[in-house]
Amino acid sequence: MLVSSDPATITVGDGGPRVSGLLMRPPGARWLYVLAHGAGAGMRHPFLEAIAQRLAERDIATLRYQFPYMEQRARRPDPPALAAAAVRAAVMEAARAAPGLPLVAGGKSFGGRMTSTAQASEPLPAVRGLVFLGFPLHPPGRPGNERAEHLARVQVPMLFLQGTRDDFADLKLLRPVVKRLGTRATLHLVDGGDHSFRVLKRSGRTDADVMGELVGAIVEWMGGIM
Repeated sequence: MLVSSDPATITVGDGGPRVSGLLMRPPGARWLYVLAHGAGAGMRHPFLEAIAQRLAERDIATLRYQFPYMEQRARRPDPPALAAAAVRAAVMEAARAAPGLPLVAGGKSFGGRMTSTAQASEPLPAVRGLVFLGFPLHPPGRPGNERAEHLARVQVPMLFLQGTRDDFADLKLLRPVVKRLGTRATLHLVDGGDHSFRVLKRSGRTDADVMGELVGAIVEWMGGIM
């Protein structure tokens, strides 16, 4: 089932920049995932396109959107305050465009971290949980957990989807972070996956297999937070 996307325009803050969005809402949608892109690629990245389509097949709608810097084709990501404002504006647009659908929010790498930053600052309206597609705990080769400190202020359920070869998240550091968050946090590991969830050929698994695993984990987790 191929579900088409409807364009959306989102205004960040009062009179702030306008950014583009894509709403993919299958018939019979049960949830809407407000899905932010990573630092280096926008909302039309093939990974996000694929996961949105696979979620639509499971009756999960998505709203993908651009951060202002990506809309302006700038190289440097937005400051956290502006990125968090964009997250908040996207969540508000999702609630307006699909009234009645329960919301989760998050995204790939930078997008997921900016979503949790926004949630930690002030709860996102109507958002029942956060889904991280590769939480960037630290830069590659520079292990640390300072980027996770704000998660203690997030009071909604969180799902961490991480590859075991992710060089942005040393599992020796990530596992304790998740454990400290208690029952609010769920960690799902993709065996052999890197930060983009690519696995080695010798694993015998395809990108489609991994995508199926990711989507299955998201749908199962959503069922547990109803």
